Amino acid sequence: MIPRRRIIPVFIPHYGCKHDCVFCDQRRITGSSDNESGRLTPEGLAADTRPAELAFYGGSFTAMPIERQNELLRSAQSFLKLNALNSIRVSTRPDCIDGPTVSRLKACGVATIELGAQSMCDDVLAASRRGHTASDVARSSKTVKENGLALILQMMTGLPGDTRSKALYTARQFTRLGPDGVRIYPTVVVRGTGLYEMWKRGEYHEHTVDTAAGLCAEIVEIFNEADIPIIRLGLNPSRSLSGGDAVAGAYHPAFGELVYSRVYYNKALAMLDGIAPGRDVTIVVSTGCVSKMTGQRRCNANALSREFRLRSLKIVEGDLVSGEIIRIIC
Repeated sequence: MIPRRRIIPVFIPHYGCKHDCVFCDQRRITGSSDNESGRLTPEGLAADTRPAELAFYGGSFTAMPIERQNELLRSAQSFLKLNALNSIRVSTRPDCIDGPTVSRLKACGVATIELGAQSMCDDVLAASRRGHTASDVARSSKTVKENGLALILQMMTGLPGDTRSKALYTARQFTRLGPDGVRIYPTVVVRGTGLYEMWKRGEYHEHTVDTAAGLCAEIVEIFNEADIPIIRLGLNPSRSLSGGDAVAGAYHPAFGELVYSRVYYNKALAMLDGIAPGRDVTIVVSTGCVSKMTGQRRCNANALSREFRLRSLKIVEGDLVSGEIIRIIC
């Protein structure tokens, strides 16, 4: 069995980024007040021989001065020597990537580049003050892939001017770019951001947790069909966000669970379509997925029982063939 890859994060919140996106406050989002909350201490990691990846998160790595980028990358070199499988990941903006930059990063051991694309709709990007266009996303994604590096794309739903159809369009456009993984972040109104001021003035209407979960369930299906892994759904829970800095929008500590629960519900809904009332139904799911199918406080189970007027409904674990999510037994 291949050991699970460890991610060793080094946060550089907002460092290097010259833009002021309406939704952004990296310090509140990451819970870090320093420019760099992590320290590279590879000697302390030597006892753990699992494959690992050092990840620079939070800021726009390639927007920093080159001298600072190289300093950070040099400090990671002894880390790379710990294990031949170790590598480096950086997160940056689509308009801060070009061929020479990717070649330099690759030579320093960078194997993965994450691009904060957010949307493939120029009007949404402009309303969010992103400072780049959808064509920048396509160009930079192509550059990363052509240089043999792994590409991760980040998208957001519910940004100013965004709609369900635009979000689904973005997801479909992402699949054409061939990323090796995606992160999906529904917009959260964070205290102190430009979006927070827009929200207070009534210029921005947030999507709720429930609405965002439904939309993201549709997006999950798009990426699943394209066989593109989803690395993250929703912001990582933090003391700051849970403590009141997330004032509105789709923030939930278990947002991913809510989304996958909706995916399971949609699958069961389609499979039960046309069933006669009064039937006894058993839904079989893979190991560990009963809670996803049942839903929080049995919301999925209760809704299905009412919708199809079932006499009984059981949700059990079972052996499913590869690619099968659920099986219905009537």
